[in-house]
Amino acid sequence: MNVVTRALDTPWRRPGRVRYAMARLHSALRPPVTVTDPPADIVVDRDVAVPTRDGTVLRANIFRPPGDKPRPVLLCAHPYGKDDLPIRKHRRWTFSPQYRALRQPSPVSFSAYTSWEAPDPAWWVAQGFTVVNADLRGCGTAEGTGALLSRQEAEDTYDIVQWCAAQPWSDGRVTMSGVSYLAISQYAVAALRPPALKAIIPWEGFTDVYRDLAFPGGVREKGFIRLWAAGIRRTTRQSYDIIAKGDQHPLRDEFWQSLVPDLSAITVPMLVCGSFSDHNLHSRGSIRAFEQTSSRIAHLYTHRGGKWATYYSAAARAAQLAFLRTALDGEGTERPSRTVRLEVREDRTTITSVREELSWPLERTDWRRLYLSGPGTLSTEAPGQPGSVEFAIRSRAASFTWTLPQDTEITGPMAARLWVQVRDAPDADLFVGVEKWRNGRRVDFEGSYGYGRDRVTTGWQRVSLRALDPEQSQPWRPVPSCTEPQPVGPGEIVPVDVALVDSATQFRAGEQLRLVVAGRWLAPRNPLTGQFPAAYPTAKRGRVILFWGPSHDAHLLVPVIAS
Repeated sequence: MNVVTRALDTPWRRPGRVRYAMARLHSALRPPVTVTDPPADIVVDRDVAVPTRDGTVLRANIFRPPGDKPRPVLLCAHPYGKDDLPIRKHRRWTFSPQYRALRQPSPVSFSAYTSWEAPDPAWWVAQGFTVVNADLRGCGTAEGTGALLSRQEAEDTYDIVQWCAAQPWSDGRVTMSGVSYLAISQYAVAALRPPALKAIIPWEGFTDVYRDLAFPGGVREKGFIRLWAAGIRRTTRQSYDIIAKGDQHPLRDEFWQSLVPDLSAITVPMLVCGSFSDHNLHSRGSIRAFEQTSSRIAHLYTHRGGKWATYYSAAARAAQLAFLRTALDGEGTERPSRTVRLEVREDRTTITSVREELSWPLERTDWRRLYLSGPGTLSTEAPGQPGSVEFAIRSRAASFTWTLPQDTEITGPMAARLWVQVRDAPDADLFVGVEKWRNGRRVDFEGSYGYGRDRVTTGWQRVSLRALDPEQSQPWRPVPSCTEPQPVGPGEIVPVDVALVDSATQFRAGEQLRLVVAGRWLAPRNPLTGQFPAAYPTAKRGRVILFWGPSHDAHLLVPVIAS
């Protein structure tokens, strides 16, 4: 196959936008969401008072089977309102408008007792659990004023856990489950080690709000976080506004560090969902949790499907139930067990492999460097001659392509080492993506917020915040400290390491891996064709020059998996 290399590119203008927009409109009008009638035999105790150590009263809804038999508890604690449930109108159940605003790639089904991103009480009660859905401080019907992601919030959740364990309908064993914030709250409380907490299922939750959402690579996110913060302001009482904090704290200072749970303190058994389709939000934090916690029993569940469709799916529920039963029974937990449920995809809809692995990254990874070796070209051989490519920050991207000589699985994190010069601008935000191409067309993958035209993986990095944290960085996972800017002088060429989020992709012989580097976000801004609501600052005018050659070891580090 003849491959045409292109030095300059416009990744936000890929063909197929109109077709995708029409499909988005259809899914917004008729999302594949089914709400089922709640079982008549479940006992529901609403607005039950839960005292905390400082006297503030929180509130919880309790879902349990009839009778007095104590059962293990499945708890979720969050700011979204435990009573914000589907409502029956005109013989049909309503559901959250977010299921319309964000594309649903496959059917989602839950009962009318299910609040936003929470476990379905109807299903879990039938499996022998009592389900507790609690409002955090300042949220729903709970008293007080909350502080998002804070130590206070973690201590409140600790008190809820211990309260649940002491109730007559509880057998003293408490577990937790939930998506997004309902996962984040699990990390926070597990780090405090409440005695009654026996297992957690954090399903796609970030663990460092600065690095994972607010300022990935030091680049400020201004789309999802603003919508999320607006919803929190409208429906809860909080002591601070996270958008204002972003204005006041653009660096990863003590404020942001205070919101990071001590992952190494977590020892409870955990089943972590690390999605490859949530790069803009939870993927980094989920993988970090699996890598850094001290849990002897830790399982990583990876996938690249829709967030909610996967969480409520029969397969995922079966995995969650099996994990909790094993953790609660204690059978087999005397020995350390750290496993990965790995899902590898060829494209958005084709799963080529689902298998169990024992580590992340995989121990048999063959780390290979693909060098920038010419305009539009990646090569396994280091270039003998120097070269460069220049692009306008607002309107173009640089593009480099490697053709796979044989079928190859690329699974794990990637990292780009770039040598950068910024012209006519004081700084630049770099957006780095890896795409898969087949027969002259880009192959689409599932992405954050239901974006169905995502690339294989993505990375972000502000040039002036390129200094790495030496204690956390690995060659395959550079971690910028983002604590002290390093301005780029006129004409200065500096190395910039960009971490790309974990992924798992099967490439076929003759297909292409394309590295794109831009100074603006890689997806269209139109909400019907782009990655709504993801958004990043409008770039300042200027130009970026990328260099390679014997003096500039520019490359992409890729994790090739030996067969």
